[in-house]
Amino acid sequence: MSSRAPQDTGHHRLWSVDEHLADVLAAVRPLEPIELQLLDAQGCVLVEDVTVPVALPPFDNSSMDGYAVRTADVQGASEEFPAVLTVVGDVAAGSGELPTVGPGQAARIMTGAPVPPGAEAVVPVEWTDGGTGGGAASGMTPASAAPEGGAGEVRVHRAAEARAHVRARGSDVQAGDLALAAGTVLGPPQIALLAAIGRGTVRVRPRPRVVVLSTGSELVQPGEALAAGTIYDSNSFALAAAARDAGAIAYRVGAVADDAETLRAAIEDQLVRADLLVTTGGVSVGAYDVVKEALTAAGTGDGEEPQAGGVDFRKLAMQPGKPQGFGTVGPDHTPLLALPGNPVSSYVSFELFVRPAIRALMGLPPSQVSRPSVRAVLKADEPLGSPAARRQFLRGKYDPDAGTVSPVGGSGSHLIAALAHADSLIVVPEDVTSVEPGTELEVVLLG
Repeated sequence: MSSRAPQDTGHHRLWSVDEHLADVLAAVRPLEPIELQLLDAQGCVLVEDVTVPVALPPFDNSSMDGYAVRTADVQGASEEFPAVLTVVGDVAAGSGELPTVGPGQAARIMTGAPVPPGAEAVVPVEWTDGGTGGGAASGMTPASAAPEGGAGEVRVHRAAEARAHVRARGSDVQAGDLALAAGTVLGPPQIALLAAIGRGTVRVRPRPRVVVLSTGSELVQPGEALAAGTIYDSNSFALAAAARDAGAIAYRVGAVADDAETLRAAIEDQLVRADLLVTTGGVSVGAYDVVKEALTAAGTGDGEEPQAGGVDFRKLAMQPGKPQGFGTVGPDHTPLLALPGNPVSSYVSFELFVRPAIRALMGLPPSQVSRPSVRAVLKADEPLGSPAARRQFLRGKYDPDAGTVSPVGGSGSHLIAALAHADSLIVVPEDVTSVEPGTELEVVLLG
């Protein structure tokens, strides 16, 4: 097998996957930080350390429904010889005015309610008669049904240590502690912590706005009838969903006709809401490859190095996804990635180049920009063939328990059904033309 190294002959040279990705990432700058409401900041990256302004919990509170007592009053208490205490009031969560618990007294207390002055411990209601004068209680009578429950007597059947069932002030976090460090991605638990310490807004890098345009006069929107020679537009849906999955706000522009002027106008219309543009289709060498025609700086030619605001069309040493375009467009030099039109080629290209660009715009560290990869052993019935001097990406099913990966479907770049059943990409290096079962390979995890 003769393996052809990438030739550096100006715009005809073959780019490696890594060179193209490095070129994309070098042109992408994290978005400027903005202040957002908590729920709007979900999925965003924090740009400043957040410290705790108030201790959590802000006061000693009860971890049980029961009675707040002084430990001396319940020492030695048993079912046979219960401690009989006078109930001086109810303490509910959110109570402001608190009764003071003196010797021989108790206060009925609910979970989360502040421990009243004088009390040293909480006895769960199950350790008492619940104020009924009967045996052990299984729960408390609701306050609405038993206003007298905040008075009268309670029998306590077990002793309690000091601080029993009391959550101490500051036991979660202390005032002045670091709550969240800059660079943290805000998921539900982080949003909860911010709300708990009283933060209504937070300073983050916003989610990138990604506009996906699919091109092709043969494309019909799902839900409409197919005429002869037409197919459904799956790419714009796949890539918009993938952009959203990567953390972006995605806008889908379905099926722009194969006309360079129409496409240029569509792109200009979308620039106002785009931090990143993604096109799919029309990047190869055919007579109707309009993306190339519309975006090559001179309007013709085979993709010179991009001028300011030009897009460079390249051939990459990869399969699927050999034809790729990258550059910037419009007055703000908005990055644009032009992906091939074959569904699998476009999706693989998205995972390798667009997802990292989105994650870089979000301000994520380099370690979180690309999908994670692992080493796994190939499980297959026969050797896998791969073209010389091309890095091949095959759809795979990864078994983490066995440490194996199995190919799903063939190598065709149109086999979208196989893609739907894959959870990984099997990477066959450029210098390998055949892979025997049992060989260890790199596997990119898509889940």
